[in-house]
Amino acid sequence: MQPWIELDTATVPGDGQKLRLIRRGDEFSIMTGPTALMNSRVFGSEETLARLARERLEGRKSPKILIGGLGMGFTLRAALAEFGGDAAITVSELVPAVVSWARGPLAGLFAGSLDDPRVTIHEGDVAQMIAAGGWDAILLDVDNGPEGLTRDENDSLYGYEGLAAARSALRPGGLFAVWSSHRSPDFTRRLKGSGFKVEEVAARARGKRGARHVIWIGTR
Repeated sequence: MQPWIELDTATVPGDGQKLRLIRRGDEFSIMTGPTALMNSRVFGSEETLARLARERLEGRKSPKILIGGLGMGFTLRAALAEFGGDAAITVSELVPAVVSWARGPLAGLFAGSLDDPRVTIHEGDVAQMIAAGGWDAILLDVDNGPEGLTRDENDSLYGYEGLAAARSALRPGGLFAVWSSHRSPDFTRRLKGSGFKVEEVAARARGKRGARHVIWIGTR
């Protein structure tokens, strides 16, 4: 078996956490410590995140979509495939190096999606973009889930204050969708307590196979 090779490292602004981009053959992974945040062969549930949003916004004209977390671009590519030419998709990525990786060693995965005229990349905290408001959908994939935090600052997105900000930032009937590697009854209760109509959808990591992930859809 081929060994993993470290291609680059990056420091997360604010908390100093270290990210590592590694490669083995044609497989890539982004790690923090021993934790794999994402892998180039595991993306089914991220695609489901975008599909669920499009299905529930069917017929809405010129939707404005905010994606929290660029990662390896799976949610972005799926959103571009799901939404029409009138959509405007903003991706907020906190770590500048992740954007550089998307245009460098990971360019093959992104397949030109960063250059799509519907796409705007914001290098900064997604909370800043949420506060801008006027979104039809906010799709969050910025951690391993609301209870599996690798970055303490992300807790503000998933607590009552952050959920209230997200709900206020949505247009009527808009969606707040959150990806997670595991279930969280506490987060479900917080969503409901924040005034969202809540769906909890199971999604597999690789089509009909792989780990079982969770997507929450909160409708304003």
